[in-house]
Amino acid sequence: MQISLENPDYRYICRGVSATGVRVNDREISTSFLLGPNVLVEDWPLKDVLTPEAGVWESVLEHRPALFILGTGSNQIFPDPKDLAFFLQRGIGFEVMNNAAAARTFNILAQEGRNVLAGFILPG
Repeated sequence: MQISLENPDYRYICRGVSATGVRVNDREISTSFLLGPNVLVEDWPLKDVLTPEAGVWESVLEHRPALFILGTGSNQIFPDPKDLAFFLQRGIGFEVMNNAAAARTFNILAQEGRNVLAGFILPG
C-alpha cells in the first residue's frame, strides 16, 4: 500500500483556542487578528465589539470575503445592528460566535473551499 501526503488547498487552520489566544498552525496568537484560508493579518485593531475603531470593518472588505465570522472572545457578544448592516448591505454574510465556535466553523468552511474570513477578538 502506498501512502502519500495530501496538502490542503489553504495555508492556515485553527488548531486550538484558549482564553488568551488562538493557535494558528503552529503559532499561538494572543492579539486580535483576521484569518482567511490563505491570509493572516495580525494586530487587527478591534479590541471590543461594542466600540469598534473607525475603519476596522473596512479592513475586512480588503479581503473580499463572501462570509465574515466574528469571534468575540470566550462569550458571544453581538455588535451594534449598524455593524451587521455594514456587511449585509455589501452582500457579505456576517456571523457572530465565541472564539471556539468561530475557529471550528472557519476550519470547516476553509476545508470546503469557501471564501471565508474570520476575525478573532483577543485580550492581548
